[in-house]
Amino acid sequence: MKRLYFLTQQIESADSISNDLHDAGITDWNFHVLSKHEKGLYKRHIHLANLLQKTDFIHSAERGVLKGIVGGLATALVLSQIPIHGSTPSFSLLLGVLVFGVIVGGWHGSLLGYQNENYQLKPFHEKIEQGYFLIMVDVSASQASLVIKLMQKKHPESTYCRKGSTLTLPFGRVSVATF
Repeated sequence: MKRLYFLTQQIESADSISNDLHDAGITDWNFHVLSKHEKGLYKRHIHLANLLQKTDFIHSAERGVLKGIVGGLATALVLSQIPIHGSTPSFSLLLGVLVFGVIVGGWHGSLLGYQNENYQLKPFHEKIEQGYFLIMVDVSASQASLVIKLMQKKHPESTYCRKGSTLTLPFGRVSVATF
């Protein structure tokens, strides 16, 4: 799936875009709006971006799990070389150390991610703070050009910024957004 990013300045425009996208078959699950003025979006029944889309929770948790794997493996390797009561540690103990590292790493990463803005939204931070509405539309690759054409035709007041992926990759980079 692809995520299309659009910016608009007016809540009326965001409401009209929401209606047009629903008419085009895009459901609320595939349409999210992020704004500094969430009360207005809520009053107009416009689907708000959720916590996972606003924060870096998933991205940081993935990174934390990877760090936990590395830390757990390193600890298990060191422990495997140290005799405990005259014998080497069992495989189940070493596996437990690895699993513990993964859990702690994922937990730590998710806590950090919960406190930070989603890395994919950083290019839009200033515009959102200025009062713009960021519209994120999740569509299949074949639908992307149709949605872009629909937006250009019916909503010239909105700006198409970029196309990204709905996947959150631990070492993913964000393409530059154009305003």
